[in-house]
Amino acid sequence: MAKGTPELVTMEKLVSLCKRRGFIFQSSEIYGGISSTWDYGPLGVELKNNVKSAWWQSVVRERDDMVGLDSAILMNPEIWVVSGHVVTFADPLVDCRNCKQRFRADDIESDVCPECGGELTEARMFNLMFKTFMGPVEDDASQVYLRPETAQGIFVNFQNVLNSTRKKLPFGIAQIGKAFRNEITPGNFTFRTREFEQMEIEYFVKPGTDEEFFQHWVEERFDWYIEHGIKKDNLRLRPHDPDELAHYARACTDVEYLFPIGWSELEGVANRTDFDLARHAECSGQTLSYFDEQTKEHYLPYVIEPSAGADRATLAFLADAYDEELDEKGDLRVVLHFHPQLAPIKVAILPLSRKDTLIPLAKETIYADLRKDYMVQYDDAQSIGKRYRRQDEIGTPLCVTVDFNSLEDNQVTIRERDSQRQIRVPVEELKGCINAKLAGEPFEVLPPGGSYQLGF
Repeated sequence: MAKGTPELVTMEKLVSLCKRRGFIFQSSEIYGGISSTWDYGPLGVELKNNVKSAWWQSVVRERDDMVGLDSAILMNPEIWVVSGHVVTFADPLVDCRNCKQRFRADDIESDVCPECGGELTEARMFNLMFKTFMGPVEDDASQVYLRPETAQGIFVNFQNVLNSTRKKLPFGIAQIGKAFRNEITPGNFTFRTREFEQMEIEYFVKPGTDEEFFQHWVEERFDWYIEHGIKKDNLRLRPHDPDELAHYARACTDVEYLFPIGWSELEGVANRTDFDLARHAECSGQTLSYFDEQTKEHYLPYVIEPSAGADRATLAFLADAYDEELDEKGDLRVVLHFHPQLAPIKVAILPLSRKDTLIPLAKETIYADLRKDYMVQYDDAQSIGKRYRRQDEIGTPLCVTVDFNSLEDNQVTIRERDSQRQIRVPVEELKGCINAKLAGEPFEVLPPGGSYQLGF
């Protein structure tokens, strides 16, 4: 490790770490890449899946007022006309007459090109939806869109879900899925891309109760990030001004995170009123109302929408976990302090030596057993110190070292990432100890006569 002074995380450091350790790669890199598209590597896909799983666990599995959905990416194009996307889902665009580059007009602070100083054209609206064709003939009749949001798939399935689940208001429908926006100025790593994944909820409530549920979901979503490891000081709420609200919204508040690029939106919570259900009911001719058995009336529910980006959330968890420390020798130690639920690798098995005598216990017994329950990595290359550093850098909460004494006393050493403390545990107690530590039990020496029970 090179000696140095710890510094604040930068986007450059995150990009370097992500490529070096297999979190995120530039898509199509061997062909020169393609703008603003990224591939999640072996560790990145685990991290992103864990973020999505933690979200699903919180908003679906642990609630009795929520169900899930997975709607299609390709939908009837009339949906996007009815929702307003064909007409209003656009950004103002300007072109440089000299260098021919394009920019969002609201990102330009002067009337000259920020790249070459050339003259800019008048702003024109540019629709952000990707178009494609369904079937063998490429004409207007076969034109469809890649969905720019997952919400409409929920709205058009409202009656299907209501009829099949018999849910009562208030209840919600949650969905995780890909969306596509032909952004004019994507960038800042995975913060703004043209292909991304959304984690969205449409929560249906009785009109008149919408403001109460709006505030509830703002607080609920803000707290979720803190519960999963984001520092509270790096989060804030920003209510939208009336003149920046979307055409469908009565209110909207963003959960913002202090990214390396500055304060930016992490998740938005909007009160969409009954706009979407009303529009789809009117234009499809189908009944999308809810019958309230208590009041014996039919009405269109109002909708509260917490909408988060899985990619932005993953980036935020990466940035917030990143840390640099100087060890006792003055060497720089890079650590990712992931919440255990999000860490890509939960446990690393590190035999002290590559000698054959340790393999039966380390690899064939402990590693083979633990990988049934956790994402586990086996590493026997280089010194134990370097292996600890590698695991710290990818955020592994626990390392299990198997040494030659383990063959005599049937005990192994567990090292904790953040404190670097170590305890000695009998092999038969190992899984229970790991469960306890991943669940947040303080990293202390096992008390005499104590026993770690199998946990969650």
